[in-house]
Amino acid sequence: MDVTQEADATRSQVVHHIDPALEPENQHHHAHQHHTAFAEQGRQDEVVYSKDAQFEKGIVPEQTPLDHGSKNFNDPEAGENFPAQRIWYRRVKKQWRHMAHAVVWLLFTGWWIAGLILHRHDIGWLIPFLLYLAITLRIFFFYVPITIVSKPMHWVWERTAHPFVRMIPEKMRIPSAAALCIGVILVGSFVSKESQDNTRANRAVSLFGMLVFIFGLWLTSRNRKKIVWHTVIVGMLAQFIIALFVLRTTTGYDIFNFISGLATDLLGFASDGVIFLTSADFYNFNNGFKPASFFIVGVDSAIIFFVAFVQLLYHYNIVQWFIGKAAVFFFWSMRVSGAEAVVAAASPFIGQGESAMLIRPFIAHLTMAELHQVMCSGFATIAGSVLIAYISIGVNPQAMVSACVMSIPASLAVSKLRWPEEEETLTAGRVVVPEDKEHRSANALHAFTSGTWLGLKIAAMITSTLLCIIALIGLVNGLLTWWGRYLNINDPPLTLELIVGYICYPIAFLLGVSRDGDLLKVGKLIGTKLVTNEFVAYDALQHHAEYKDLSDRSRLIVTYALCGFANIGSLGNQIGVLSQIAPGRADDVSRVAFSAMVTGAISTFTSATVAGLLITNEKQYFSTPT
Repeated sequence: MDVTQEADATRSQVVHHIDPALEPENQHHHAHQHHTAFAEQGRQDEVVYSKDAQFEKGIVPEQTPLDHGSKNFNDPEAGENFPAQRIWYRRVKKQWRHMAHAVVWLLFTGWWIAGLILHRHDIGWLIPFLLYLAITLRIFFFYVPITIVSKPMHWVWERTAHPFVRMIPEKMRIPSAAALCIGVILVGSFVSKESQDNTRANRAVSLFGMLVFIFGLWLTSRNRKKIVWHTVIVGMLAQFIIALFVLRTTTGYDIFNFISGLATDLLGFASDGVIFLTSADFYNFNNGFKPASFFIVGVDSAIIFFVAFVQLLYHYNIVQWFIGKAAVFFFWSMRVSGAEAVVAAASPFIGQGESAMLIRPFIAHLTMAELHQVMCSGFATIAGSVLIAYISIGVNPQAMVSACVMSIPASLAVSKLRWPEEEETLTAGRVVVPEDKEHRSANALHAFTSGTWLGLKIAAMITSTLLCIIALIGLVNGLLTWWGRYLNINDPPLTLELIVGYICYPIAFLLGVSRDGDLLKVGKLIGTKLVTNEFVAYDALQHHAEYKDLSDRSRLIVTYALCGFANIGSLGNQIGVLSQIAPGRADDVSRVAFSAMVTGAISTFTSATVAGLLITNEKQYFSTPT
């Protein structure tokens, strides 16, 4: 073979890459590089490209392989050495942490004892005791592993519940659990005495409605053979028990009344800021013109302050800790994946988009069922920021808070009924709330100011959205009224609310509202919520003269039924947020979005039917409309 032939043979064995990123001169300018051990030590001279390499899946997938580059902690521009600062900070924190914890515990111990002695009978002891107990346990578990509690509980559970379950034949366990759930619901609903508007006949209608919603989800399930009935049964039972605790027990009423009272007090703190920016005379002026009742004055200020306050709690890991503990409970009890449990537990507190951000590294790796569940949890509840806004316009805070908590197990149950898991999940074995290093605040002041800016954007978005939606509804109503005149539809005039009211008439009946003239009104509110948003519906419920004569039962049930983000506008928001987090999953997100929205709406409807089953003293659970 001559030299020319040898060169041709050599060239024939070379594999030419189409991707320019694989060329040597471009090897440091593409977004998918794998470094050797030398590179991890700071040397960038050796870059290895892997093809069909098999790596063990970690529990937290990396967002971008570029994060594996050089670990040079020195910032030459800032002139700072981060390891030195961290070592000093950790040393000081370790030295003073014990003293700080001791001071905090002694302070709250003295406060609780003094309150118990001085105000045991006139103010009450339960709420202070629960607060003191929570602080004591939190400090205690800083030094003692939680396994000293969880292991004995697990030991007791293994030796009491499991032997009892094993006595039941495996084929009969699910039917037995379903029978137990139905029995608890029947006894809890129908044993109590009747009230004027809460007769057993009305409760039976609410129970029938719940069964219809569940049957409809089962009938339209993507794969009925894959339904995990344990998740569905436990979710519905947990929803009912939470409602039973809130609506039928004095302790539950006091706890949720305390929580709703704290939320209401936040409005007063926000008003202090408005008074500083204007004046007390302007804010409290009430002579046919009350600025405090204006949405842009009374509601926007509360939203901005609440979001900033939540960001401050987020900086100190209080929000993440609370969400993580709640997620562990639902992960263990309902047998869902860790990512699903985190989003379900977080959605009532931080909202639909923000809850997905908690599991941002996992979004690209979620199964279709997990994507459906993540979106369903967002649609099935509201966020803490808008909760404050609804309270400010007069919606009962206890009903709102309890509806948010009930939505956690309900959204998990109905989503797994509609779209059961058919794939292997990445977070099936544990609950993880990854640390968000990209959006980490430098200090508490930075967190609070960033939260202020975020709150301003949220308030501006809500205000502008309401302005445009209400204006658009006015335009549509004007056109429909004009068109209806030629068909002699004049009293009442043809409007969008009237059309969606008749469409949602069956839903109002299934919820169990009063049938003495309230069905069409409740149907209008539900339709308005689904077509526009829940804010417009709640505002109509509280301020429109048409709804002032709603019965107590109907008013409470519709308060629960409207408590969710399931509407056309939020559908676009969720698709946008998840597609931005994981662009490669945009098609999958769009595919499951509408199903998740409908399922989320059904989740809120089941909460409303549970309220219809249990409420006996309606008057104390809603505010008089203004």
